[in-house]
Amino acid sequence: MLYRGLQNSIISPAGVVLAAAAIMVGGTLCCAAQADNADISMRRASERTSFSDAEIKDGFSKTAFHAELQFDRRSERIRKFDEPVRVFVISRGAPDRRAEIATIIADIRAHVDHLDLAMTDDRQAANFVVTLVQSRDLARTIRAHYGADKAKQIQQSLHPQCLSGIGKDQSFRIRSAEAILPVDAGEFAFYDCAYEELLQALGVINDDDSVPWTMFNDNVQMGFFDVYDQYLLNILYDPRVRPGMTKGDVAKLLPDVLPTVRAWVAERNSRGMAATNPPR
Repeated sequence: MLYRGLQNSIISPAGVVLAAAAIMVGGTLCCAAQADNADISMRRASERTSFSDAEIKDGFSKTAFHAELQFDRRSERIRKFDEPVRVFVISRGAPDRRAEIATIIADIRAHVDHLDLAMTDDRQAANFVVTLVQSRDLARTIRAHYGADKAKQIQQSLHPQCLSGIGKDQSFRIRSAEAILPVDAGEFAFYDCAYEELLQALGVINDDDSVPWTMFNDNVQMGFFDVYDQYLLNILYDPRVRPGMTKGDVAKLLPDVLPTVRAWVAERNSRGMAATNPPR
């Protein structure tokens, strides 16, 4: 059975960037079959973890500056939060996956330096809202969030099975983000969609099929925060990389930023290995 995630991004005239995912099985859009954590363990075991500077730079350039579909003028600039990110979850589906979202948020926070990311129970304090729904309610929820006209364009262009969006200001700072995630498509489908949408809403909004190591690729499914994408997010949230920077601006910084990022990612993942395999 072929499981293939299709991601697309849109920038609206109001400065909203959307990323949408669909699930395709055998060439037909449908729900993924039930999958358990064995699928994630299998992918972890075969994960590639060593990359050249050129491979990391290439992936960052292709995911952090573009958006696949845009309704306004293209602006190839860095988009990121420059303030604490507080995530509020609205649960409208079963099973209740609020605990899983909290675990994913904690995992992202533990692996991205300089990113102040945490859950909140205060809707007014949140600048990132995650709505959990039944699959059958996804289209209705998109219409409620984006209006009938935009929802029609999203459905016709993307046929999404989950969706994330960011609202940016004129300085390309992300001021708000949201994700709409179905909870009833199976374990692997949920984790794969949740990690990808939550990470894209932090600023790596574009998909590119030419980068085979990233989850931001139509043909790649992870279900966890892989090492390659940790590199991309840590470059993005290095304080020297600022909202609104161009590719040229960032290219000048990368010789200094990459060694710092490499050291952080190595240290974070060595801790994880030590916790998984404690000394005897």
